[in-house]
Amino acid sequence: MGALTLQRNPVRRGSDAGFTLLELLVVLVIAGITLGIVSFNAMPSPQQALQNEAQRIALLLQLARDEAIVRDRAIAFEVDAEGYRFLQREEKTWQPLPADDLLRPRQFARNPVMLSVYPVPPGDATPLRILFGREPVQQPFVLTLGLADASVAIRADGIGHFTVE
Repeated sequence: MGALTLQRNPVRRGSDAGFTLLELLVVLVIAGITLGIVSFNAMPSPQQALQNEAQRIALLLQLARDEAIVRDRAIAFEVDAEGYRFLQREEKTWQPLPADDLLRPRQFARNPVMLSVYPVPPGDATPLRILFGREPVQQPFVLTLGLADASVAIRADGIGHFTVE
């Protein structure tokens, strides 16, 4: 039998011992730049935020129009600079839709929002109110939302199509 010899591994010293401070700093700078780019792109511009809000409103207007026809009662969309809500006619007053998660009142994420509708409703309508009746054909309109330098229009053709421009 041979003699067993144990050899100790020499301790690494010098450049093989790990990362240098300079290497760690370079990695941190690269990670910081990447994180900054990602977070900058994750924050939508005013135009993108307004476009997203207009898409949501257009879908909710479509739903409100369909609900008015199905329920056989008028539904109103009411909007001001702070937010919007959907109402239904109860006897002689407008009331919020009861227990409706989709057509619940909402606030704009960024406000105040500038609003205009064409054709202009009769009277001094503040907040703006758009009515959906029991008939499938309505008057066409254009609802324009504005925020800072951005603006988006929701166009209704009167037969149930809502487009965002």
